[in-house]
Amino acid sequence: MSTHDPIAIVGAGLGGLALARILHVNGIPATVYERDTSPEVRTQGGMLDIHHDSGQVALRAAGLHDEFRAIIHPGGEAVRVLDQHAVVRFKAEDDGEGGRPEVERGRLRDLLLGSLPPGTVRWGAGVTGARSLVDGRHEVTLADGSATTTDLLIGADGAWSKVRPLLTDAVPEYTGITVVEADLLDADERHPGSAALLGGGMFFALGEGKGLLAHREPDGSLHVAITLPTPEDWAAGIDFADTGSAKTAVLEHFAGWDPRLRALVTDADGRLVPRGIHALPVGHRWDRVPGVTLLGDAAHVMPPFAGEGANIALADAADLGTAIAAHPGDTEAALAAYEQTMFPRGATAAAESAAGIVLCFGEDAPQSLVDMFTGTD
Repeated sequence: MSTHDPIAIVGAGLGGLALARILHVNGIPATVYERDTSPEVRTQGGMLDIHHDSGQVALRAAGLHDEFRAIIHPGGEAVRVLDQHAVVRFKAEDDGEGGRPEVERGRLRDLLLGSLPPGTVRWGAGVTGARSLVDGRHEVTLADGSATTTDLLIGADGAWSKVRPLLTDAVPEYTGITVVEADLLDADERHPGSAALLGGGMFFALGEGKGLLAHREPDGSLHVAITLPTPEDWAAGIDFADTGSAKTAVLEHFAGWDPRLRALVTDADGRLVPRGIHALPVGHRWDRVPGVTLLGDAAHVMPPFAGEGANIALADAADLGTAIAAHPGDTEAALAAYEQTMFPRGATAAAESAAGIVLCFGEDAPQSLVDMFTGTD
């Protein structure tokens, strides 16, 4: 069975949903294809800082900025930077005047989903591939054997995009860093020492090319990103289903660190989850191909150490949606205008994200990060 969509968006992440919403407010229908069978099938990750000059601009274009302000996490912009001996090297409280308020990714996604007409998202519609037809149209094949054709295909399907091969042979490469995610639940009651150590916002404990990055979530839990320089196959050699063994393997990297910092691993509740960090080359771009483009991680996946990924995806969505609305009946003019702004923005953000690896895990860390926060040259 084959259907036809004037505009098909692959991926119901923040970027894909924001684009569908911005098109909707401009009276332009679109269909979003998502492999998950429902919005609840998996968790959506931790906190995001939404920047005033990118992510928030997109939420204004979507007509959702006031609703966004209602779900931000008060106090979430507080920052603490410690060294491996748990000495506080920098501390700043959230005075409510910052330009990067924190919000749970899941709540932001729910806000975007709730703003779309029923049926916009096709759940359980995993895309397995796409091919070019004629006159700029494309055919998208789904995991259930069905297909759809579209006049405009937009890949918002993340690092391992099924749409990207229509435009480029580039694939993300391993950065040399693995993040192991952990959670300490009901921290004030069950882990008061760790709760006091972290404070109310973002937390960095850095040293020797590795770190413990964490933040407090609105439900009172602490989400920890244990960041390690490892070979790409390091996690494959560890049984992460055996939490005790996984903790032992991770803690080997933190010998000599203060016991209060090691407790963020030792006391973690539930399983540890490893995730290799991959990135496309800085400045990745492609030649214009009729009827198809990418946004967000599909276009420029980058390391998460500058807080840019979600914001760039939202900014891409805003620019693409605005360009489509501004060029009715001329898809190619819209895509050309969008890519003209998207490529340099993505390159700048990717460069900042790559620099964030050195900033957080280079030889001078944590002093290099302290210098950034204090404006010291």
